[in-house]
Amino acid sequence: MANRLARATSPYLLQHAENPVDWWEWGEDAFEEARRRSIPVLLSVGYSSCHWCHVMAHESFEDAATAAYLNEHFVAVKVDREERPDVDAVYMAATTAMTGQGGWPMTVVLDHDGTPFFAGTYFPDQPRHGQPAFSQVLQALSDAWTNRGEEVRRVADSVRSHLSSAAASLGGGQPSAELVARAVDKVAGDFDPMAGGFGGAPKFPPSMVLELLRRMPDDERARHMLARTVAAMARGGMYDQLGGGFARYSVDRGWVVPHFEKMLYDNAQLLGLYARLGTSLGDRVARETADFLIRELRTGEGGFASALDADTEGEEGRFYVWTPAQLVEVLGEDDGAWAAQVFEVTAGGTFEHGTSTLQLRHDPDAEVAGAERLADVRRRLFAARSERVAPARDDKVVAAWNGLAISGLVAAGLLLDEQEYVDAAAAAGDLLVRVHLDGDRLLRVSRDGVAGRHAGVLEDYGCVATGFLDLLQATGDPAWLRRATGLLDTALELFRAEDGGFYDTAVDAEALVARPRDPSDNASPSGLSSTVHALVVAHAVTGEGRYRDAAETALGTVTGLMEQAPRFAGWSLAAALTMLDGPLEVAVVGPVGAERDALAAAARRLPGAVVLVADGPSGDIPLLEGRVPVDGRPAAYVCRGFVCERPVTTPEDLLASVGG
Repeated sequence: MANRLARATSPYLLQHAENPVDWWEWGEDAFEEARRRSIPVLLSVGYSSCHWCHVMAHESFEDAATAAYLNEHFVAVKVDREERPDVDAVYMAATTAMTGQGGWPMTVVLDHDGTPFFAGTYFPDQPRHGQPAFSQVLQALSDAWTNRGEEVRRVADSVRSHLSSAAASLGGGQPSAELVARAVDKVAGDFDPMAGGFGGAPKFPPSMVLELLRRMPDDERARHMLARTVAAMARGGMYDQLGGGFARYSVDRGWVVPHFEKMLYDNAQLLGLYARLGTSLGDRVARETADFLIRELRTGEGGFASALDADTEGEEGRFYVWTPAQLVEVLGEDDGAWAAQVFEVTAGGTFEHGTSTLQLRHDPDAEVAGAERLADVRRRLFAARSERVAPARDDKVVAAWNGLAISGLVAAGLLLDEQEYVDAAAAAGDLLVRVHLDGDRLLRVSRDGVAGRHAGVLEDYGCVATGFLDLLQATGDPAWLRRATGLLDTALELFRAEDGGFYDTAVDAEALVARPRDPSDNASPSGLSSTVHALVVAHAVTGEGRYRDAAETALGTVTGLMEQAPRFAGWSLAAALTMLDGPLEVAVVGPVGAERDALAAAARRLPGAVVLVADGPSGDIPLLEGRVPVDGRPAAYVCRGFVCERPVTTPEDLLASVGG
């Protein structure tokens, strides 16, 4: 018999709809039930492609005895962290503070005001590796609630105080060139010269730090760290060498074995990064990743689904890994043996049960024949893999991540001259306007073209506004500018903090135990850093000083973060770097043709540039006002720091005007 979650729209919650646990969705009614019964609330947070969430569900939430005890002694609440990032952020901060680490599944026990007094992550069904069984944890917590109420209240008060104080500003004045240089020095100290990336295992794709380094073309050290890392990621097992797209992270230092789930936010960011590299490897990976997004994550409504699962048929990675015998079975003896060598598929295996991930550390043979053989082998293996049981898809559309996808697809479409990618980005933008946009307010998620009830958080506003501004640069349609500035005006009105930074939830959002405010980037840009980027571009296009003022003030609240933990401030640092002497604003105007295309292509390769292309001046887009061709020829107008150069008509003169 189904529980309350059968009425949910989240695929993750629906995965638990048949559990014997009497789950509630997050809401006041669950807390009211806890008060009525004088029992605590057990909050379980996860997401649909989370491997250990599935394990805990199978071991504990599907177990009748465990569920019976949980139902009797707790009100059990299940939350999809991707649908409610505000709830997740507050209780992840508590979990990290109480245990020293975080992760999913997250297990938190709350009092009737929503204040946590216990937190943890995964608990096994039996005592294992020094961890108590989940049933033991439940019994101890129920006993504490019943018999040691004063102790519970003391812990809850302490956690509430910590959460309230944690929202303080991390400011320290405006970021300077010296600050950015010191931050890059600190990042370089974490660089892995052998394997690329930063730190040890596990390794996550450092998308925003890499984009910062890409915007420093004159810094030899930055160029080296960028080149080494993008090559290592794209040639390792974390990248899908057959179907394109990146897994969420590598469990090892060398990018060999991934955690196999594929997330939209990772692939959206990496797609744009690789497209902007301007290298043959970058172009190939960008094309393959864009094709992956369109083939496997695009929904029937034109948006992009959140993720592909890591597991198939009860095993993580089963869809993606190979043995030498399987290669021979598909390709024959000669090609199978050759493929095993090229992709480093060994008899002992690089993964589990004698299987291997596919790596492509070196391109086979320099001559054309090697490339053609590789393309043929990849095509045949991809076809064979398509016959396997495919990973499940979390098909909810998240506004922020679709904003990132729009930006990535626009970059790939413009830089690789693939109109299909721009069209896909525009279709996703249309879906956001049609389904997620309510006036100038955003809704966080939709599914099957129907919006969910949860309000957008700051990252939704920042990422979607940025995506809309990218669509403006791709299409020249001023409607995208109006929509973007409408979102930014809402963000400034409803999310801004007293010191000029930003909260992650609107002033009229549901009140939680603390109002979340986390400016640090994680796997995707923080709400603050994404909003700052959108403000910078909006100022470049409109000339409205209030957007730049807001961006500068917001960055001033996170300079401490840039100094102390630059790997978690990469996107804010990239914005600061762009604003130090820019951004570069380029208006390319003139008749359609090869000359205009050449000017536009050169402009779009300039790091951090805002580029608009049009037939002539436009009263609806301030950056295009008064911009006319020169002697009938397409011309590029270049401005930076409120100073404009004379218009130029050749790519060479354009690059010379910016010191390129």
